[in-house]
Amino acid sequence: MKEAVHKDNNWTICEECQGRGKKSRRLNKKVRLDYQNALEQFEKTNGEGIAPLKPKAPLYNCLKCSGSGLIPAENAPAPNPDYPHVAIIGGGIGGVALAVACLHRGIPFTLYERDNHFEARSQGYGLTLQQASKAIEGFGIFSLNEGVVSTRHLVHTPEGKVVGEWGVRKWIHSDERTAPKRSNIHIARQSLRLALLEQLGDNNAVKWGHQLLDFKQSEDKTIDLRFEVNGEIKNTKADLVVGADGIRSVVRTLLIGEKTPLRYLGCIVILGICPLSALEDVESELLDSATVFQTANGNERIYMMPFTSDSIMWQLSFPMSEEEAKTLSSLGTQALKEEALKRTQWHSPIPQIIQATNTEQISGYPVYDRELLQQELLENNGPITLIGDAAHPMSPFKGQGANQALLDALTLARGIYKGCKSKDFWKENGLRKSVLTEFESEMLERSAVKVKDSAAAADFLHSEIVLFEADHPRGSCLKNK
Repeated sequence: MKEAVHKDNNWTICEECQGRGKKSRRLNKKVRLDYQNALEQFEKTNGEGIAPLKPKAPLYNCLKCSGSGLIPAENAPAPNPDYPHVAIIGGGIGGVALAVACLHRGIPFTLYERDNHFEARSQGYGLTLQQASKAIEGFGIFSLNEGVVSTRHLVHTPEGKVVGEWGVRKWIHSDERTAPKRSNIHIARQSLRLALLEQLGDNNAVKWGHQLLDFKQSEDKTIDLRFEVNGEIKNTKADLVVGADGIRSVVRTLLIGEKTPLRYLGCIVILGICPLSALEDVESELLDSATVFQTANGNERIYMMPFTSDSIMWQLSFPMSEEEAKTLSSLGTQALKEEALKRTQWHSPIPQIIQATNTEQISGYPVYDRELLQQELLENNGPITLIGDAAHPMSPFKGQGANQALLDALTLARGIYKGCKSKDFWKENGLRKSVLTEFESEMLERSAVKVKDSAAAADFLHSEIVLFEADHPRGSCLKNK
C-alpha cells in the first residue's frame, strides 16, 4: 500500500468519478457497431433466440483520486438531509466500514453496537486483506501501520517436506517476469476495526450498549427500531436499516426467520497468538514475519501467518462431529491447547509455537456457514438489507469474510450516494427500487462463489488433496477439473 499523503485529513468523495474511483471510457466504434448489428439481427427474428448483451464501457482508475474515490477535505462532509438516514446494526468491521463510507458522502447514519465498549469481547484474531487490500483506500486508509505483508507461502507435510511454495520471493528466485497484481496484507482484526473507527473521529460516533430487540415499518415507510439500553427500552427511527451484526444476525432473524439455519461444516477450529519473544530458543526461517506456512496430514491442518511484526497467529482445524466440537470448545482454553498439542507433534517450530502460546490467547469453535441467501427473501421486506456475515457467512479457510464485508460496505454506500441524490425520487419509488435491489443482486452474486469455495475448503484442506505437490494455493487443482 502506498504511504498516506494526507494521513490526518478528512475526506470527501471525488467529484470527477463521483466517489467510484473509476471512470468509464467510451466504447470504441467497432464494439458499438457489432452490438447494433447483433441487436438488429435479433429484432428481425421477432425476439427468438438470445438477445445480445449491451457491452459495458471499460473502466479506468480516476487520475484525480488515484482510484480511491476520495480526496482530502478541510472538514468531513456535513450530513445531507436529502439522503436517507441509515441505521447500521453492528459495529464490527462491516458496520464500521459502512459508517465511514457514509461519512465521506454526507449520508446521515447512526451506528449501533450491542457491546458496551470497543474491547468488550473478542473480535477474532487475524485476517488477510486480499481484494480489499486495494479497496481499503476507498475508506480513506492509505496505510496500515499494523499490517504485515507476506512474501512467501509454504505447504509442508508433518515431517517438514515442502510440497508447495508461492509468493514474491518464489517468483523472484525463479526469474518469473510476472509481478503480483496485489499484496496480501495480514492484520489483527481489532487493528483494522480501530483504523476504521478512527475515521469516524471519536468514540461517540458509535452508540455502544444498544441491543436490537425488533423493528417494524411505519405508515410513512420509515422503520421504527426498538433497543434495550442499560436495561431500558429506547425507540428510534431510520429510513434504511442495514444488518451488519454477524453470523448470528438479529436483523436477519427478524427479517426472514430461520429459513436458512446455520450449517455445520464438519470441523472445528482452534486459534492462538504467540509472541515471537516467547520463542527465543527456536531458530527457523519460517519466523521471519513475512512467511505464511501451513502443514497438513490429510486430516489435521495448521495454518500460520504473521499477526504483527513480532507475533504469529496459528489456526488448527480438523474434522469432528458437531456435538464433539461444541463439547471441546466448551471445556475452555487449556483443553483446546492440550488438544492442539496432541494433534501437532510435527516439524519445528509448530509444537514449540503452540506450547509457548498463552492460554488467554487461545480460542476454539465449530465452523458454520449458511445456505446461500436468495434475493427473493429480502425483496419484500422494504428498506432493510444485510451485509457481511449477516448476509453471507462463510468458513474462515479462504480468508474472505472481512474482504467481502468491506466490499459490501463500499458498494452499498456508493449505491446510496448514486441512487438517492433526489429525495423526492427515493421517497416516491422507495429505497429498494432506488438502491437495494441492484446492491443485493451484485453482493449476492459476488459473494456466492466465496461462500461455496470456503465451504469446499473445509473438506479438501482436511483431505489428501492438500498434500499434492504443486506451487499454488491448495484447491486450485479442483477448479481445473
